[in-house]
Amino acid sequence: MRCFGLRAAVLAATLCVLVMLVGFAAGGAAGLALGCALIVGCGWIVYFHAQRAVLSALCARQVGEVERPELYRLVRELCTSARLRVPRLFVSPAAQPNVLAVGCTPRSVALCCTEGLLRSLPEDELRAVLAQQLAHVSRRDIVVSSWSAGFAALFSLAWLRPLAVLVVRWAVPSSLEYGADTSGALLTGDPLALARALRTIDGGTARRPLPARGALAAFSHLMIAHPLPAAGYGRLFLTHPPVGERVRRLEALAGYRH
Repeated sequence: MRCFGLRAAVLAATLCVLVMLVGFAAGGAAGLALGCALIVGCGWIVYFHAQRAVLSALCARQVGEVERPELYRLVRELCTSARLRVPRLFVSPAAQPNVLAVGCTPRSVALCCTEGLLRSLPEDELRAVLAQQLAHVSRRDIVVSSWSAGFAALFSLAWLRPLAVLVVRWAVPSSLEYGADTSGALLTGDPLALARALRTIDGGTARRPLPARGALAAFSHLMIAHPLPAAGYGRLFLTHPPVGERVRRLEALAGYRH
């Protein structure tokens, strides 16, 4: 986690220095001041609007306990075990089975499931994927992931796309999912349920990929499985490790032998 945070801090510092240098070279002290104002303005936009932009891109809406009692029950039980606050819950109408957690601070987390996920998984596997996402929260890697998603979204214009790719690929290493898989499996005590769920989700994302638009591409690393097409622009934002390797590690954690 410290290495992950350090990578993101180095990237953020480098981008800030580049903006200030360009501003100073272009306009001297006034340009430097403008560059600093741009950095502060971008940070403000990301902090207050990144989560809203993620949920809007998925057309997600917040659901209450009366509407989704079983989902709330599972999340509350897991949060009690993990000593976390119960996050706000959202449901996206997307047919692709997927789930994400987003929040620029641990206290502002929102957990969003797609309708495809809720229809595809039995209770034990749904519990497993919810635990995996809550593991991102307890490990606090969700903070850097959400900030990087927000900044990548700012760079989603066509001529800035290489910068968006750089932000996501550098700040979010693939090993992040391995850690969350392990922590989530230990939280539920059922690594094989998460392994089965990952196989189902992987097949569903391949059959129903989300469009590789700017916002969705910038937020794709927040999901439990890569939601974009495996080729073209969507592949550039691939930060998830191979599902086969994730399943192998979970089976090893469970002591499973073929």
